[in-house]
Amino acid sequence: MKDIKIGTRGSKLALWQAYYIQDRLQENGITSEIIVIETKGDKILDRSLSKIGSKGVFTEELEEKLLSGEIDIAVHSAKDLQSSLGDKFEIIAFTPRETTNDVLVSHDKTLSMKSGKDFVIGTSSTRRIATLKSLYPHIKTVDMRGNLQTRLKKMEDGHCDALLLAYAGVHRMEYDDKIAELLPLDEFTPAVGQGTVAVECAKSLDAERKDKIRQATNDPFTEICLKTERAFLKKLEGGCSIPVFGLATLVDEQIWFRGGIINLDGTKVIRKETRGAMDQAEALGFALAVELLEAGAKEILAEIKGQL
Repeated sequence: MKDIKIGTRGSKLALWQAYYIQDRLQENGITSEIIVIETKGDKILDRSLSKIGSKGVFTEELEEKLLSGEIDIAVHSAKDLQSSLGDKFEIIAFTPRETTNDVLVSHDKTLSMKSGKDFVIGTSSTRRIATLKSLYPHIKTVDMRGNLQTRLKKMEDGHCDALLLAYAGVHRMEYDDKIAELLPLDEFTPAVGQGTVAVECAKSLDAERKDKIRQATNDPFTEICLKTERAFLKKLEGGCSIPVFGLATLVDEQIWFRGGIINLDGTKVIRKETRGAMDQAEALGFALAVELLEAGAKEILAEIKGQL
């Protein structure tokens, strides 16, 4: 079999993910090469994601290369993938999941959300900003785009006192010593897909290549959780700029799924949870989204879309 061509964005974290997939393939006797592709989300850093359009902002250029055959697979942080891939693409693997929590990162290790102390957090996530407004209104935020190293440099230069980030990226970049606080999942429920790497391909990719890549890289338990979460997100039509959150875990051979939505100013939060059989992943995610919509999420979504 010819080398698998792995497409990736060029940040250090994106490359970590690509090398991780390359290592999994190598362990299974599959050779590969990594091809770096710049996306719209990497080029436009002076505007928030909601202002440049969140759909495919980190994936569009990679998907063009998948269709042209210049790359066989694209490697993404699963939380960057839009909820609907259309009819030309599919996800063939999700890697084992890292700890899913958000973390407070700072040079001042005494900082804590619970301290009551005023400080400034850098983040570009509407979910995190809205959650802070809801639970910790004394904490101010500044928009902070760019890769992890860029954000850390901005913090060092005094643009903010701390960053709010996913533990997975901080840990993979070996910045654990900068974590001031691991935030509880019941307060900061993560974005759908947080903590896992997704492997995407064109549906037209040779079936044998697909199967070999999937066997080498997919974790079936993570896949069950991500199918639940992504079905939930798809029904809500959520993207990077919509503060929807969802986390599925497996407990006693059942899916435990909690999901919700928060409006942009943090004044309205709807949270729901459910449990179900592992073979009902997508149905479970869909059903919780419907329950959420009936409980007022439809109005919140309309409000948010009118503000963005």
